[in-house]
Amino acid sequence: MKKGISIWSFANGTLKEKMLLAKKAGFDGIELSLDEVGEVSLESTEEGLLEIKAYAKEIGIELYSVASGLYWTYNYTSANEENREKAKAITRKQLEVASILGCDTILVVPGAVEVAFDPGEVVEYDVAYERAKAALKELAPYAEKLKVAIGVENVWNEFLLSPLEMARFIDEIGSDYVGSYFDVGNVMFSGFPEHWIKILGKRIKKVHFKDYRRAVGNAGTAGMVDLLAGDVNYPAVMEAFKKVGYDDWATAEMLPPYRHYPETIIYNTSNAMDKILGRK
Repeated sequence: MKKGISIWSFANGTLKEKMLLAKKAGFDGIELSLDEVGEVSLESTEEGLLEIKAYAKEIGIELYSVASGLYWTYNYTSANEENREKAKAITRKQLEVASILGCDTILVVPGAVEVAFDPGEVVEYDVAYERAKAALKELAPYAEKLKVAIGVENVWNEFLLSPLEMARFIDEIGSDYVGSYFDVGNVMFSGFPEHWIKILGKRIKKVHFKDYRRAVGNAGTAGMVDLLAGDVNYPAVMEAFKKVGYDDWATAEMLPPYRHYPETIIYNTSNAMDKILGRK
């Protein structure tokens, strides 16, 4: 497995500075994010993206995936049709950006029943399921055209809460270009990541690594701790990945960064990932 890190793990600096720090810390690649505005955003041009791609090649760090936090504002499951259409437009832009950068996967949040950390609109579960499935069925041919997979993340959205349900959801979409973006830490408050890996199997497109301490007693970010400082059984997780044949990218997503000396989390995470991946 290759060792990557999410752009969200960095506190300060330009995109190029973050890419260089990731390289210095020993990461093979970096996962970028599509924002509303900024260096990689809805406003990005092909020229600007090719400049980023060229810089990554120059310093020797790979670009392989594009995430986005925009789905907490615009999502496939909203009761508002304009909101749903905006979410699909974001996915199309995200696919285009990934294709230009040379990435083979994007991360999407498939909507929400209710956003756990920002309560607002509540969508009936079965309605959310059908809206999300319809949106991804519509988007799948465009993903296939660009040869960029859509990875559906398991996240705190009170939706797709079990590995059996996630597997069914992906299978009902019926595209090789829609799969799972499996987040190891995000299932810890309600289950075991090694069980999810066994069930999702070949559906897994990409993986996020983080750690979680169950004693916190809720699904808030307060439970997120440094890799190997929480309750994730990483030896069991790695054995599960081995059994299903997953050997693609593992991306550390460390949220939030340290308050003081925030660059330290990048190096500490790199060290921990080397242990998990058997590099040291």
